[in-house]
Amino acid sequence: MKITIKILIYLLSLSIISCSTESNNEDPEVTVSQEKIFERNFLGEFELIDLNNVMTNSSKWNGQYKLINFWATWCAPCRREIPLLNNTQKEYQNMSVQIIGIAVDVLDDVIAYSEETPFEYPVLVGEEEAIAIAENANIEFIGLPFTMLVDDQNEIIKTHLGEIKEHHIDMLTEVINGMQKGKISAEEAKLKLGKI
Repeated sequence: MKITIKILIYLLSLSIISCSTESNNEDPEVTVSQEKIFERNFLGEFELIDLNNVMTNSSKWNGQYKLINFWATWCAPCRREIPLLNNTQKEYQNMSVQIIGIAVDVLDDVIAYSEETPFEYPVLVGEEEAIAIAENANIEFIGLPFTMLVDDQNEIIKTHLGEIKEHHIDMLTEVINGMQKGKISAEEAKLKLGKI
């Protein structure tokens, strides 16, 4: 069963990578539809086990902006994101942004991986339970890596399929900064981030 889930997610990840390659040819001025901008999805409370084998509730990060990154040890693009996410957590710690890694994987594999590759942010682990977090927020989970930007009211501002790159982080942190200062509304943030 675990191997079947890994194979399924791996195949879906490959399709996402090929899709994201094709989408790079689109006009950068294309924006998301008004319907999508005004659609409001909220991240529900969830519990997953952490790397210390302790059950952790997401309410721990209520009131903070969250960059939630779904990944797996066997996913190469996911592994490539980790140094960037580590640097982002260190660089923007004063911005009240919490990066949370959610490994769609087996706990022992994630613990072993974390011994080789340290994390500067909390990592939670689950299999079907991890996928259910996105699905319960009406987000279609179709591959890895998959990242959500969630505001301090737990509204999902942006989802991103595929590898997060530095230019994505630049835009995300610019928008978070604007929202925290009251210069950008959630709708404006969705519109601005619709291009990435």
